[in-house]
Amino acid sequence: MQQRQNFDIALRELKLKLLKMGGDVQEAIRKAILALQNLDPELAQNVVDGDKAINREEHDIEDLCIRLIATQQPVATDLRKIVSGLQISTDLERMGDNAVDIAKSVIRLKGQKLVKPLVDIPRMAAIIDEMISDALNAYVESSLDLARKLAEEDDEVDHTYRKMVEELFRVTMDNPSAAEQAMSLAFIGRHLERIGDHATNIGEDVIYIISGERSDLN
Repeated sequence: MQQRQNFDIALRELKLKLLKMGGDVQEAIRKAILALQNLDPELAQNVVDGDKAINREEHDIEDLCIRLIATQQPVATDLRKIVSGLQISTDLERMGDNAVDIAKSVIRLKGQKLVKPLVDIPRMAAIIDEMISDALNAYVESSLDLARKLAEEDDEVDHTYRKMVEELFRVTMDNPSAAEQAMSLAFIGRHLERIGDHATNIGEDVIYIISGERSDLN
């Protein structure tokens, strides 16, 4: 009985660590987009510098999961929770990397004026923010509905990204000198699109924890 109680405590610790890491990643993405909107290289650099802390959180989660597998020898649902915890931390870390890539693009834009008003990128970022919240809540609440909702949100992100790229292409046709900045903005959109993919991966992990079945939400 005591062993089971200790194991349940460790699983709760895993959940709390994942939620903390998810919140930090979400904040990094918000800061990166705000830095873009204000063309603020200092805030962008803050995102870059903060990535080390997110990486440490991933390593802590990895150590906890390995220790649980080695000492508790879990099976069935318990094992799925631990294995999925590892995968979720990896997806969160990669989201953090994408936030850093966005921030680095902002730093490279220092001193420039935007070739077009930012419309699609903030829209994508808002959907992404909701996706991360939905993914984390799906994990905490073991909610299949929230997990599956991510597929619809991801489709909206993909559609907005394609629309943005088409508009940037038209801008460069009219103003060839804007091509370099347009490329940077397109890459920022691509990083956001990748973050959406990682969020759907978390949804897939939640479905796997609950049902033991693998699904494809992308």
